[in-house]
Amino acid sequence: MNSWLIYAVFSAIFAALVWVFAKIGLGKIDSVLANAIRTVVLLPVLWAIVFATGKHKHIENIDRKALVFLALSALATGASWLCGFRAMSDDRASAASVQAIDKLSLVITFAIGVAILGEVFTWKAALGVALIAAGCVIMAL
Repeated sequence: MNSWLIYAVFSAIFAALVWVFAKIGLGKIDSVLANAIRTVVLLPVLWAIVFATGKHKHIENIDRKALVFLALSALATGASWLCGFRAMSDDRASAASVQAIDKLSLVITFAIGVAILGEVFTWKAALGVALIAAGCVIMAL
C-alpha cells in the first residue's frame, strides 16, 4: 500500500474524531472560544514535532509564494473550523449531518483542481464526485 494512502486513511480517521470530540466538548462553550482553545493546544504540539524532527532547519528555504499560499491555507482552515464549530454548537445539528455538508468540499476541490490546478478530469472521478455530492445531501437531510 502506498504511504500517501495510509496517511490519507489516518487523516480521515482523525478528521472524524475532530468533529466527534468537538460535538462532545462544545457544550455551552462559545464556538470561537473553543477554536481558540484547540489552536493553543495544537500550536506547541506542531512546533515540538518540527523541532524534534529537525525540520526547523528548512525554514530559510521557504519562498514568498509558498508562505503566501500557506497563510491563505491557514486562513481557510480557520474559517472552516469557525464555521464547522458554529454549526456543531447548534443542538439541532448532529456531527454526521454537519460533516456530510462539510464533505461537499471534495466536490469543490475536484472542480478547483481541474479548473485551476490543471488536474485531470475523468468521467470516473466525476461520477464519484457526483455520488459523493448526492450522498452528502441525502445524509444531511
